[in-house]
Amino acid sequence: MEKDSKIYVAGHRGLVGSAIWKTLEAKGYRNLVGRTHGELDLTDTAATARFFEAERPDYVVVASAKVGGIQANNTYRAQFIYENLMISCNTIHQSYAHGVKKLLFLGSSCIYPRLAPQPMPEDCLLTSELEYTNEPYALSKIAGLKMCESYNLQYGTDFLSVMPTNLYGPNDNFNLETSHVLPAMIRKIHLGKCLMDGDEAALRRDLAARPVEGVDGGADLSAIRQILNKYGITDKAVTLWGTGKPLREFLWSEDMAEACVYVMEHISFKDLVKPGETQIRNTHINVGSGEEASIAQTAGYVKRAVGYEGALVYDASKPDGTPRKLLDISKLSDLGWRPKVRLEEGIARLYAWYIK
Repeated sequence: MEKDSKIYVAGHRGLVGSAIWKTLEAKGYRNLVGRTHGELDLTDTAATARFFEAERPDYVVVASAKVGGIQANNTYRAQFIYENLMISCNTIHQSYAHGVKKLLFLGSSCIYPRLAPQPMPEDCLLTSELEYTNEPYALSKIAGLKMCESYNLQYGTDFLSVMPTNLYGPNDNFNLETSHVLPAMIRKIHLGKCLMDGDEAALRRDLAARPVEGVDGGADLSAIRQILNKYGITDKAVTLWGTGKPLREFLWSEDMAEACVYVMEHISFKDLVKPGETQIRNTHINVGSGEEASIAQTAGYVKRAVGYEGALVYDASKPDGTPRKLLDISKLSDLGWRPKVRLEEGIARLYAWYIK
């Protein structure tokens, strides 16, 4: 990529998109294009086509997606598959139709089977059934990476796909109703500390910034306590979903952004095709930390970062999700990239960002 190449980052306000934007700027790319959801709805085929016709980007990063944790994925199954399929179809096809030089599509490690071999190599894709709770989202991401692969094979495009592990970092989603496990854990334990310390001002500041089910910082204290109790947050303990036993791999979002820019700068589709291969598949690239921790161990890191001295309780009646999700990152390592930020350090950084 040239420093003045026009680069469209779809989802530039989100967790990964904002980190990619920041990384591109830091590396001297100065012709970046972004649109908020209000400015461009990527599920709208006609609007997406008009945008590509007007802007004619040279490079595209598809970091836009409808995302959420176990509860959101399992509750809004139709929305998750429809919206994510439409985003993939519209951005990938319009990139082809308008001569984009290279596209990077961001998927998710949930594309792999529920009981995949550990660590999960790219080649285990579609070898057995998916985790039920996020199956619609996973299928939409599988469709996106297969679109990239298929357009490359039929049209000679250079559309790449990266599959990140669980991501966390600045600009994460801390909505207790829809967030992923780590930001939800950070916020719940922070609010538990506020209650335990009797710090009403901090409690109200938090809810003023991010109301919970319409309860904001100006609500009566009893209403605040009631809604937090619904989410397992009291002045004595914080309740987390599941048993605490599942193992998870987490990657700092700015590490993920570095990996994305590295792939855009240094890797092409031809680099991912094995010599003599007649059936070309699974050319996507895993991006992870290569390390895993149990949910309980991760909660311990959060508890330490927050300075919380209350109890952590696990509700085994709630789903755990996939028992283990560790990516095999040897393909990307062989291509020359490695992560930098360890989980405990990243959690401390994210909590510092959150309370500001």
